[in-house]
Amino acid sequence: MARNKHPEVTEERILEAAQRLFLEKGYENTTIQDIVGELGGLTKGAVYHHFKSKEEIMDAVGDRMFFRHNPFEAVRDRSDLTGLEKLRLAVRLNQSDSERTAINIQSIPIFQDPQLLTRMLESNRRVLTPYFLELIEEGNRDGSIHTEYPKELAELLPLLTSLWLLPSVFPATTQELKHKFRFLGEMFARMGLPLMDEQILALADAFFDQW
Repeated sequence: MARNKHPEVTEERILEAAQRLFLEKGYENTTIQDIVGELGGLTKGAVYHHFKSKEEIMDAVGDRMFFRHNPFEAVRDRSDLTGLEKLRLAVRLNQSDSERTAINIQSIPIFQDPQLLTRMLESNRRVLTPYFLELIEEGNRDGSIHTEYPKELAELLPLLTSLWLLPSVFPATTQELKHKFRFLGEMFARMGLPLMDEQILALADAFFDQW
């Protein structure tokens, strides 16, 4: 059998089809065979060659959507904003993306898988922490942020806003999640990072209501 000389093209086709189906039918109602049916000639074996499971496909879809509309890159070169304003805008852009929000909500159960949970934490450390650190340090320089703990906050932000707010890891009701989010806002503010403004709190409330 001939080798696939362009595996990244095949992976892109799989993820494009999966994303469309997850948004149209929902993750739970989409099967691997449904995805295969959208790929015109690829077999189920070809899909499993690139992804071990539907859960892994969902995880990759989430990553793909983030990098295609990376909110941190969108604000990075804005000379009209302070570091704090850039950070707040990045959070708002991320939470305002309705398709990413839908995928994030549907993906919550998959992180019961320890391997996927570990992958998420590693991705947070490798990708999100440097973005947060860059903007916190910029805010310290321009005076919009005043903290002695830029590195620590940059590590805690993605850790707490993903892992600690993940109900498949720490079970919580909608009201408890909203309360936890406000707790995070107060804690960060006391550490010199007043990140959670009213717009961000409103977006978070709407997100938790969808859960």
